[in-house]
Parts: sequence; structure tokens; C-alpha cells
Amino acid sequence: MTDAGENAGQAETTEPPERREEQHRRMRERRVAVHRSAKRLLARPGYGATLRERIGLLDGAEELYDLDEPSDLYGNGIVTVLEERTAALLGHEAAAFFPTGTMAQQVALRCWAGRTGNPVVALHGLGHPEVHERNAFSRVGGLRPVRLTGEPRQPTADEVRDFEEPFGALMLELPLRDAGYLLPTWEELTEVVGAARERDAVVHFDGARLWESTVHFGRPLDEIAGLADSVYVSFYKSLKGYGGAVLAGPRTLVEEARAWRHRYGGNVFQQFPTALSALAGLERELPRLPEYVKHARVVAAALREGFAAAGLPWARVHPEVPHTHEFQVWLPYAADVVGEIAIRQGVETGTLLFGRPWDETGPGIAVTEVGVEAEGLEWTADDVKAAVADFAARLPR
Repeated sequence: MTDAGENAGQAETTEPPERREEQHRRMRERRVAVHRSAKRLLARPGYGATLRERIGLLDGAEELYDLDEPSDLYGNGIVTVLEERTAALLGHEAAAFFPTGTMAQQVALRCWAGRTGNPVVALHGLGHPEVHERNAFSRVGGLRPVRLTGEPRQPTADEVRDFEEPFGALMLELPLRDAGYLLPTWEELTEVVGAARERDAVVHFDGARLWESTVHFGRPLDEIAGLADSVYVSFYKSLKGYGGAVLAGPRTLVEEARAWRHRYGGNVFQQFPTALSALAGLERELPRLPEYVKHARVVAAALREGFAAAGLPWARVHPEVPHTHEFQVWLPYAADVVGEIAIRQGVETGTLLFGRPWDETGPGIAVTEVGVEAEGLEWTADDVKAAVADFAARLPR
């Protein structure tokens, strides 16, 4: 989600862009402040923490890695250990650490284009490269993205099988964040992958949040990731690391990717803080993700019931049963209105029910994301309903 739409105006306003940006900046600052002060919230994001608190992530680091080992230089040492561990978790032959997922996926897909002889990448119109990367595939990577669909759902096997032009790679974002963190069923996923293989295309998973897909699929992580020819995962989203990503796949692909990583400027001199934080995430957060996903379903059901009891039957939780520990909430109000109420509720009651930005998806329709993490496990369904009742009472009627 972005900060667009959190303040009065937006598409219908005549205010200059500079003023709107200043309003958005102030709203972000207020939201971060209430994240820090709230006594009860569903998740506490790392971006609201102080440097001291973020450094504290490495407390107990000696349990994660031998701190008397030499520091890393250009990707050896602890970075190599992280790569090997992640490759094993994902069921792939090898892995390479990258500073960003944007870089990792550009490199992966240009490597596959060289192997297939086809620079066309079939993907969803709501996929991260299409929405959030400033046309990097075409402007930087020499790739040509084509959209299988723009609908807020995962692509189907028929859309892959019947697409009107050849493509060298199929890219699937699992889960599809901008559609509500949606995942296909296991049967749908295997059919889509099979349809791509029928067309002699390779399959790459944009798995930034693949870690939390195991509950929905009912399969272990290595079986899920093993469906793809290559997969990218993030260390800073669900695992709360400082940053960084891994590209996993066949050893020959990974070795070529290392060369391109150097050309892209991603062969960083030392990365031990980021690598240590990633190891902390694998050790401490990864085992808890299934618990977060299961409790997100409790929270989502309580939100639906709470809004219905408050006389807001139009309010929507999407998907009704979350596929991961994150999902969307839609309300029939302007984004600036509900964004302001969410912050005031947190300030005045110490309970922050909606801590992320609200976006305007149409006149008088706002959407936000809800994530359930360790802090959210303390909430019962009744706690959620009580917070919804207080929030709804603040809405204009």
C-alpha cells in the first residue's frame, strides 16, 4: 500500500502536488509516532523502530553464527552460509544473496532470457515489476513484460496456455500482494506451472513473501519453491531483517547471476549486519509464520463480525479467509477520513487497529492492509470486535 489517498484531496483536488506530498509526509510521521506509542496493535513494523531498537535485532547473534569467524568480504563467509541455508530451505541447488529483490529478479530473468532465447516475460498486471519498479524490466533488463491478466486474482492455466504470443519465462508473484495477498490453490498452481512447461517456458516465482504460504498450500516450503525453475525470497518483509534477498535455482544459473550481480553493482564489500539479521529471521520469525497465518484468520473473521454488528455490512475483508498473515480491509469512506480516525483511535485509546496507510480505490471507497504478527497473537476475537466497535463509533454517519 502507498500513502496516496490518506489525506484530503487526491484525484479530485486542485491542490498543488507539493502540498499533497507534504500532507502525506506528515501523515506518515503521525502514523509512525502512534505505532511507537500504542500499547496494543496487531503488528509492529520495523520502519517505526529506532536505530537502537533495530540494532537490538542482533542481540544473541552468537547463537546464530560464530562471531569469532572472519568478517565477510564480497559475499564470502557468513553470506555464503546464509545462501547455502536458504537454498536448502527452498529445495534448490544453489542460491545467491542480493541487496534487493528488484535486482535479483532482473538478473534471474535476463539470465533465463539468454538461455531460452526469448526476452518476453509473462506476468500479472498487478505484479511488483509492473506496478512498483518504474519499468525496470524493459528500461534496464532488456526484457519485454507482457500481462496475462490485470484481474485481482492469480493467472489461470488457460490464460498461460492460450496466451497469443511466445514467452520465455512465466513469473508468478506468490502471494499476489496488490490483489490482497492472494495465492492459488495447490492444484491451480501446479496446473499453471504445467501450462508454462507445455510452452517450453521456464517458471520463476516472485516469492518475496513465499515463506508464509505453507499453511494455505498445506505443503512444506521446499515442495512449493521446488515447483519453479528459480525463486526469489526476501529477508526484510516477513522475516524482519535489515534487507536483502536470495535468488535460488540451478547452480549454473546462480553462478551466472553472480556475474550479473557484480555488473549491477550488487557485489557489496561487507554485508554481515544484513546477513546476521537474515539468519535471525530464519531462526526466530520463520517458525512463527504459520501461527501468524492461523491467527490472521481469527482476526479477519472478528473484523467482519464487528463491522456487521456496527451496522457496516458493506465493509469487506479480502480474502474472507486470509491466505497469509496479511489481508485487505475495504470501507465505504474516503481514505483521508478513515486514515485520520485510525490514527486518532491509536492516540486516544492506545489501541491501533489499522496501522497501515489507506488508499482511495474509487470515490468514497478506501482500502488498507492488515498484518498479524507476534503482537497480534495477544488479541482475542472479542478484543478485535471491541476495537472495531470503537473505530466504527468514530466514523461519520
